[in-house]
Amino acid sequence: MQNNKKRIFYSTNLEMNFGGLYALANINIEIFENEAVGLIGPNGSGKTTFFNVITGIYKATGGTFCFMDEELLGREPYDIAKKGISRTYQRSRLCLNLTLFDNILIGMYNNQTAGYFAALFNRKKLINEVKAFKEKAVGLLNVFNPDLTDKLFNPVGGLPQIDRRRVEICRAMAGDPRMILLDEPSAGMTPDETAEMMDDIKKVRSTMRNVSIIIIEHNMSVISSVSERVIALNFGKEIARGTYAEVSNHPEVKDAYLGKEV
Repeated sequence: MQNNKKRIFYSTNLEMNFGGLYALANINIEIFENEAVGLIGPNGSGKTTFFNVITGIYKATGGTFCFMDEELLGREPYDIAKKGISRTYQRSRLCLNLTLFDNILIGMYNNQTAGYFAALFNRKKLINEVKAFKEKAVGLLNVFNPDLTDKLFNPVGGLPQIDRRRVEICRAMAGDPRMILLDEPSAGMTPDETAEMMDDIKKVRSTMRNVSIIIIEHNMSVISSVSERVIALNFGKEIARGTYAEVSNHPEVKDAYLGKEV
């Protein structure tokens, strides 16, 4: 497939070995600016492991990966996040007893300039920065559900599942990343909520035009709706890539999901 956009991420023979078991083997993936790529495969195929490796949670046992022309292999998660890669998780990582604002504020950590010194000796700087962060949080929530702005200082634990997901995506967007990794954003949702989530992902793309998205999903309606390209994994290896139509009809992909006919 031809792509005239700038390449912002690529992995070269990326490998993750857990005591002799290869969760990833020879993964070579390119991501271009302002594109949405679907990552599919059955459970245990290596999708979330790939996310964990490129966000520094796991240290790859082979190969390398680069983001914005800089090799990030071996970097710590906070350093990789600072470079411009953010993510959500399949299982919610929200602090349910904290407010919506507090949770989104966590995603702005790398943008913070007022530290302990400002808290003690330059209160005006700190107050102005908090006000700016509040305005940004309100702006992000407005993209998804304007009603959430009225709940900015309510505990996030009182929200329904879809709004919790929205807060998680807002937190991932809050640090102005260049690439967002979405790990099964529609998990646990009803069909109507899933349809809303597809619209939400499209809103992310229209709001942050310079951001690329990699999305893991088992719901193929989400993948077909929001992805320009699709990459399929199975047993830690790539088995197909292309458009959704091409990949969904690939024999190895059908075998991975449905099993071979006996």
